Amino acid sequence: QVQLVESGGGSVQAGGSLRLSCAASGYAGSTYCMAWFRQALGKERDGVAVISSGSGSTGYADSVKGRFTISQDNAKRTLYLQMHALKPDDTAMYYCAAASEPGCYASTPLRGRYNYWGQGTQVTVSS
Repeated sequence: QVQLVESGGGSVQAGGSLRLSCAASGYAGSTYCMAWFRQALGKERDGVAVISSGSGSTGYADSVKGRFTISQDNAKRTLYLQMHALKPDDTAMYYCAAASEPGCYASTPLRGRYNYWGQGTQVTVSS
């Protein structure tokens, strides 16, 4: 069983930056992929960024490429999402997710491949 706890959300003005963190605990085995998803009010939960736990390969949704960076600190069991040049369209609840099965990696994370989820942290960007 994996527990994921996000933090770091908040309210910022357009053009600002935030860093989200996701602390993982409770698992005995490995996770193959870690990812960030987001869900705006009334919309689907979409993949934002992914990192392969083995190779370190990363992938991003087109809408965030060049602005967001995903990284992980294996020693701290923490996943990060550094967000720069934030836009009002980035406003959403951001969720951390982990995949415990291989074959999870895709250049944009796919929701169905992740079986552990955090509770989310809200990001609000004002214009």
